[in-house]
Amino acid sequence: MSLLISILQLCLAILTLPLHILSFLGIWSVISRKIFPYILAPLMKSYNNVMDATKKDLFSNLGDFAGNSKEIKLLEIGCGTGANFKFYPNNCRVTCLDINPNFEKFLVKSQAENSHLKFEGSLVASADNMKQVADASQDVVVCTLVVCSVPNTPKVLEEVWRVLKPGGAFFFLEHVACSDEATWLCFFQRILNPTWKLVFDGCNLRKFTWKDLENAKFSTLKLRHIQARTMIKPVTPHIVGYAVK
Repeated sequence: MSLLISILQLCLAILTLPLHILSFLGIWSVISRKIFPYILAPLMKSYNNVMDATKKDLFSNLGDFAGNSKEIKLLEIGCGTGANFKFYPNNCRVTCLDINPNFEKFLVKSQAENSHLKFEGSLVASADNMKQVADASQDVVVCTLVVCSVPNTPKVLEEVWRVLKPGGAFFFLEHVACSDEATWLCFFQRILNPTWKLVFDGCNLRKFTWKDLENAKFSTLKLRHIQARTMIKPVTPHIVGYAVK
């Protein structure tokens, strides 16, 4: 089976050979960073349509983690186009963080459309190195469809734990590897993954993020596995929930 997967991965790499050449030359990463926001923006609208109930349920208890001022200091990492803003309650003061500055056009538009929120600013940084964010400064950290693109998930969780106030919460919604290795979905994830990561700006179909969360330092973890109703089948396995510092 492993040999068959390797052969099929090679066939797919040959079909996408120009992208692999551009990647080898260091050109593709520059191009993909510029075009990825334009690809992601319509995809996130579609994703929000099918995941609307899931997101509303996920963020329904954000208010439980409000600070003494009754406001919620919220850091969204990998905020992208700002697709989550409409799900946040009125008392949120939002700081946006993303490694790709080319999302700015879409982010500004989303901020204008969500005037019920107060925006503290935008930071260009990676989720595994948020040194611009002070220790114990956030009531809530939100991360949706981000960890798949960051190689070092434990480091991301360490950074999240660092910036959260004691008793603060980390809310997550992430696509992950299929947990049943015997399924066709797992088979196709393994075949697609090398080329998928190249095309979709480092997105890894084979992330076992729930295991990293279980091993992190959070005092409480509320996590469940779901099958998202997205049309993109390789990313249907999801985890959703929150963890408390």
